[in-house]
Amino acid sequence: MKNEPIINRVANSALVTIDLEDLYQPGPRLGIDLSQWLLEGIVLREKDFRKAVNSQDWQKYQGAYVYLFCSTDAILPGWAYMFVSLQLGDFAKKVVMGDEFTLENTLFTEAVRDFDASIYQDKPVIIKGCAKREIPPNAYVLLAQKLQAYAKSIMYGEACSAVPMFKRKK
Repeated sequence: MKNEPIINRVANSALVTIDLEDLYQPGPRLGIDLSQWLLEGIVLREKDFRKAVNSQDWQKYQGAYVYLFCSTDAILPGWAYMFVSLQLGDFAKKVVMGDEFTLENTLFTEAVRDFDASIYQDKPVIIKGCAKREIPPNAYVLLAQKLQAYAKSIMYGEACSAVPMFKRKK
Protein backbone atom coordinates (compact mmCIF):
# COMPACT_ATOMS: atom_id res chain seq x y z
CA MET A 1 0.00 0.00 0.00
CA LYS A 2 1.43 3.33 -1.05
CA ASN A 3 1.42 6.50 1.04
CA GLU A 4 -1.53 8.02 -0.77
CA PRO A 5 -3.17 11.08 0.76
CA ILE A 6 -6.40 10.56 2.63
CA ILE A 7 -9.27 12.07 0.71
CA ASN A 8 -12.27 13.42 2.56
CA ARG A 9 -15.07 12.38 0.22
CA VAL A 10 -17.73 14.03 2.41
CA ALA A 11 -16.02 17.42 2.19
CA ASN A 12 -15.70 17.05 -1.58
CA SER A 13 -19.30 16.01 -2.12
CA ALA A 14 -22.31 18.19 -2.89
CA LEU A 15 -23.79 17.16 0.44
CA VAL A 16 -25.01 20.10 2.56
CA THR A 17 -25.48 19.89 6.31
CA ILE A 18 -28.08 21.96 8.13
CA ASP A 19 -27.64 22.35 11.86
CA LEU A 20 -30.87 23.39 13.56
CA GLU A 21 -28.77 24.74 16.42
CA ASP A 22 -27.85 27.59 14.06
CA LEU A 23 -31.49 28.72 14.28
CA TYR A 24 -31.34 29.08 18.06
CA GLN A 25 -32.43 32.55 19.17
CA PRO A 26 -29.89 33.86 21.70
CA GLY A 27 -31.12 35.65 24.79
CA PRO A 28 -32.26 34.91 28.32
CA ARG A 29 -35.25 32.63 28.93
CA LEU A 30 -37.33 33.64 31.93
CA GLY A 31 -40.51 32.22 33.39
CA ILE A 32 -43.21 34.09 35.27
CA ASP A 33 -45.45 32.15 37.64
CA LEU A 34 -48.84 33.85 37.82
CA SER A 35 -49.64 32.09 41.10
CA GLN A 36 -47.53 34.70 42.90
CA TRP A 37 -50.32 37.23 42.27
CA LEU A 38 -53.19 34.99 43.40
CA LEU A 39 -54.81 34.85 46.82
CA GLU A 40 -53.24 31.83 48.53
CA GLY A 41 -51.83 30.94 45.12
CA ILE A 42 -55.19 29.77 43.77
CA VAL A 43 -57.82 32.53 43.73
CA LEU A 44 -57.68 35.36 41.24
CA ARG A 45 -59.24 38.51 42.63
CA GLU A 46 -59.26 40.86 39.67
CA LYS A 47 -58.59 44.14 41.47
CA ASP A 48 -55.72 42.69 43.54
CA PHE A 49 -54.31 40.82 40.54
CA ARG A 50 -54.25 43.92 38.33
CA LYS A 51 -52.68 45.99 41.12
CA ALA A 52 -49.94 43.41 41.74
CA VAL A 53 -49.15 42.99 38.04
CA ASN A 54 -49.12 46.75 37.44
CA SER A 55 -46.68 47.28 40.31
CA GLN A 56 -44.01 44.96 38.85
CA ASP A 57 -40.68 46.17 37.51
CA TRP A 58 -40.77 44.79 33.99
CA GLN A 59 -37.29 46.16 33.10
CA LYS A 60 -35.68 42.88 34.19
CA TYR A 61 -37.37 41.20 31.21
CA GLN A 62 -35.78 43.56 28.68
CA GLY A 63 -34.66 41.53 25.66
CA ALA A 64 -35.73 38.22 27.25
CA TYR A 65 -37.88 35.40 25.96
CA VAL A 66 -40.60 34.86 28.54
CA TYR A 67 -42.96 31.99 29.28
CA LEU A 68 -46.00 32.47 31.49
CA PHE A 69 -47.28 29.63 33.66
CA CYS A 70 -49.16 28.91 36.87
CA SER A 71 -47.53 26.41 39.23
CA THR A 72 -50.69 25.76 41.22
CA ASP A 73 -53.97 24.10 40.27
CA ALA A 74 -55.67 27.49 39.98
CA ILE A 75 -58.17 27.90 37.18
CA LEU A 76 -57.31 31.20 35.57
CA PRO A 77 -59.33 33.15 33.04
CA GLY A 78 -57.63 33.57 29.69
CA TRP A 79 -57.35 37.30 30.14
CA ALA A 80 -54.94 36.86 33.08
CA TYR A 81 -52.17 35.57 30.80
CA MET A 82 -53.05 38.14 28.17
CA PHE A 83 -52.89 40.96 30.72
CA VAL A 84 -49.42 39.96 31.91
CA SER A 85 -48.18 39.51 28.33
CA LEU A 86 -49.30 43.04 27.47
CA GLN A 87 -47.30 44.43 30.40
CA LEU A 88 -44.23 42.71 28.93
CA GLY A 89 -44.89 44.07 25.44
CA ASP A 90 -42.32 46.87 25.57
CA PHE A 91 -39.65 44.71 27.20
CA ALA A 92 -39.65 41.05 26.20
CA LYS A 93 -38.68 39.81 22.75
CA LYS A 94 -41.35 37.12 22.91
CA VAL A 95 -43.98 35.99 25.40
CA VAL A 96 -45.78 32.64 25.34
CA MET A 97 -48.14 30.81 27.67
CA GLY A 98 -46.69 27.49 28.74
CA ASP A 99 -43.38 26.13 29.89
CA GLU A 100 -39.81 26.56 28.67
CA PHE A 101 -40.30 23.76 26.13
CA THR A 102 -43.32 25.58 24.68
CA LEU A 103 -41.20 28.71 24.39
CA GLU A 104 -38.36 26.91 22.59
CA ASN A 105 -40.81 25.12 20.31
CA THR A 106 -42.38 28.46 19.37
CA LEU A 107 -39.00 30.10 18.72
CA PHE A 108 -37.81 27.23 16.52
CA THR A 109 -41.14 27.09 14.69
CA GLU A 110 -40.80 30.76 13.81
CA ALA A 111 -37.13 30.34 12.83
CA VAL A 112 -37.94 27.43 10.50
CA ARG A 113 -40.85 29.40 9.03
CA ASP A 114 -38.45 32.23 8.15
CA PHE A 115 -35.70 29.85 6.95
CA ASP A 116 -34.92 30.15 3.21
CA ALA A 117 -35.03 26.55 2.02
CA SER A 118 -34.87 27.54 -1.66
CA ILE A 119 -31.07 27.75 -1.50
CA TYR A 120 -31.07 23.95 -1.14
CA GLN A 121 -32.77 23.45 -4.50
CA ASP A 122 -31.74 20.06 -5.97
CA LYS A 123 -29.08 19.46 -3.31
CA PRO A 124 -28.60 16.44 -1.08
CA VAL A 125 -29.18 17.66 2.48
CA ILE A 126 -28.38 16.23 5.89
CA ILE A 127 -30.27 17.58 8.85
CA LYS A 128 -27.74 17.29 11.65
CA GLY A 129 -29.00 15.15 14.49
CA CYS A 130 -26.66 16.00 17.35
CA ALA A 131 -26.65 19.37 19.06
CA LYS A 132 -25.31 20.90 22.25
CA ARG A 133 -28.69 22.47 22.93
CA GLU A 134 -31.96 20.62 23.14
CA ILE A 135 -33.82 21.06 19.87
CA PRO A 136 -37.61 20.50 19.97
CA PRO A 137 -38.48 17.45 17.86
CA ASN A 138 -41.11 19.49 16.06
CA ALA A 139 -38.35 21.69 14.58
CA TYR A 140 -36.93 18.66 12.73
CA VAL A 141 -40.37 17.79 11.38
CA LEU A 142 -41.05 21.34 10.18
CA LEU A 143 -37.62 21.71 8.59
CA ALA A 144 -37.91 18.38 6.77
CA GLN A 145 -41.32 19.33 5.41
CA LYS A 146 -40.02 22.69 4.23
CA LEU A 147 -36.94 21.18 2.58
CA GLN A 148 -38.98 18.50 0.79
CA ALA A 149 -40.12 21.04 -1.81
CA TYR A 150 -36.51 21.87 -2.74
CA ALA A 151 -33.95 19.25 -1.77
CA LYS A 152 -32.86 16.39 -3.98
CA SER A 153 -32.64 14.20 -0.91
CA ILE A 154 -32.96 14.59 2.85
CA MET A 155 -31.03 12.59 5.40
CA TYR A 156 -30.82 12.76 9.17
CA GLY A 157 -27.73 12.41 11.34
CA GLU A 158 -24.08 12.84 10.39
CA ALA A 159 -22.43 12.37 7.00
CA CYS A 160 -20.72 9.17 8.17
CA SER A 161 -23.96 7.59 9.39
CA ALA A 162 -26.89 9.44 7.86
CA VAL A 163 -30.34 7.88 7.82
CA PRO A 164 -32.14 8.43 4.48
CA MET A 165 -35.48 10.18 4.91
CA PHE A 166 -36.51 11.35 1.45
CA LYS A 167 -35.34 11.16 -2.15
CA ARG A 168 -36.99 13.09 -4.97
CA LYS A 169 -38.37 10.94 -7.74
CA LYS A 170 -36.82 11.50 -11.13
